[in-house]
Amino acid sequence: MSSFVSTILDNLVRAPQKASLTEIVATGGPGSPLQPRPVTNGQLADLVARARSWLVHIGIRPGDRVALLGPNSAKWVALDLAIMAEGAIVVPLYSRQAASELAVMVDDCTPAAVAVADATLLSGLQAAWRGEAAHACKHALYDEVFGHQPLAAAPVSLLPDATVTIIYTSGSTGVPKGVELSRVNVDFMLPTTEAALGRIVKGPERDFVFHFLPFCFAGSRIMLWTQLRRGNGLLISTDLTRLVDEIKAANPSYYLNVPAVLERIRAGVGKVLAERGGIGRTLYEKGLAADAAIRAGKGGALDRVALAAAQKFVFPKIKETIGSRLDFLVCGSAPLSPETQHWFELIGIPVYQVYGLTETTAIVTMDIPGGIEAGKVGHAITGVEMKLGDGDELLTRGPHVFKGYWGKPEATAEVIQDGWFLSGDQAEIDAKGNLRIVGRVKNLMKPESGHWIAPEPIEEKLRDALPTIEHAVVIGHGRAYLTVLVTGPVTEAELRAAVDHVNVALPHYKKLKKFKLLKETLTPEAGLLTANAKLKRRAIETHFKADIETMYAS
Repeated sequence: MSSFVSTILDNLVRAPQKASLTEIVATGGPGSPLQPRPVTNGQLADLVARARSWLVHIGIRPGDRVALLGPNSAKWVALDLAIMAEGAIVVPLYSRQAASELAVMVDDCTPAAVAVADATLLSGLQAAWRGEAAHACKHALYDEVFGHQPLAAAPVSLLPDATVTIIYTSGSTGVPKGVELSRVNVDFMLPTTEAALGRIVKGPERDFVFHFLPFCFAGSRIMLWTQLRRGNGLLISTDLTRLVDEIKAANPSYYLNVPAVLERIRAGVGKVLAERGGIGRTLYEKGLAADAAIRAGKGGALDRVALAAAQKFVFPKIKETIGSRLDFLVCGSAPLSPETQHWFELIGIPVYQVYGLTETTAIVTMDIPGGIEAGKVGHAITGVEMKLGDGDELLTRGPHVFKGYWGKPEATAEVIQDGWFLSGDQAEIDAKGNLRIVGRVKNLMKPESGHWIAPEPIEEKLRDALPTIEHAVVIGHGRAYLTVLVTGPVTEAELRAAVDHVNVALPHYKKLKKFKLLKETLTPEAGLLTANAKLKRRAIETHFKADIETMYAS
């Protein structure tokens, strides 16, 4: 049986004139109009062949690790495919992550080479990454990689258990762990996601998918590989600072999201209508209120009339503004607010949730047509088992479970027991098999950005910046951003300065947006600390719920 890599490369050869990728790019300088720039299968195949030639030239062998650092682009995709075609292991790195954190990852996996999109990214990595592994690693910019003559050779045959990629994710201690995904993992997942899309997409004429999430993340990569495997085109964002304009230029029928994006869309619509005022605002607000009353079983005839008016005159216009060709959305990576999911359903855009982790090849459950329930994340995909363990921790078993953490057998043994992967998520499974994620069993948190974040290192940095802090508790799981509760004899001005100081060295998704200086002390007697003075995070979040909500109120 051919591997997914061979299938994708064969697709490129069979239809060389078809556009497999389309980059959304500016026609001129910054702020200029955007337009699609198609990359045909033939052009992508040529880029893959050139990247393979570079890999051979520098002596890359099967099993070697090759790191890939850059934003989404056709060249990123070509390098990804080329590295796997040579039997090497792709280590994708997030281009917006702090260089010091990237240095820890590459030092751990000791890549034989690093391909980098531009000189700025390369210089940042080189400045942070020192030592023997850095000295032995070959570095190249894309210009050098794709400057080689194309290599005409069949891809290296991949054994079923061969590792194809190592994706780094933070552990509970903040130390990154490399998740090894094998050919078996991906070969299992792609037909599953392809079948799922086949049940949702309305037909070839409505199969336009836009993609803005970084390809270095597992779920994003699965979407990319799924589209390439099924021979479908993918519209690619190239400038996240112009995401709204890119979506309009792409005019897709669906795209993959994280909750933060959907929350911003919903809030943005409400803000625009509030500023405009008039009959549109009135119909919108009365329509939402009527829908809420009807769902609560309290709606009357006037509510039904108000909702019908909004559905006829307002909601369709909102949908048209968000995307005239938009049929549905896919959302994963973090919990989505039930209210937001219902809001999109109300305006005519169903949101299909997906749940999974990097360790589960991105997917455990998916929503199915006719089975969407706001606040739940779908049913186990075909071939996957799931059950609840101690503390209602979600456990899952199947060919989607990863090989293990790179170079960390003890950490692997902690999360894979008797074939079951321990997710760390507290969950509920209803009688229909629909899953709801309640919270984290462990401290690791994931805000709406979708990044796994260990709070302890951030808290330590804050205490180091202001030693008079007694306790710092970072909050943010399932939230739009990170905040922190602080106790101790410090002033608001001192704390603001400390937070600003810490934020300078943090990547955007780890920055502390707000803080709350508490008057109450955390003690074991109050049930907020353990006997050995460790934080009881859940108890703290419950006890200070009102204070926390004030930090997310606006």
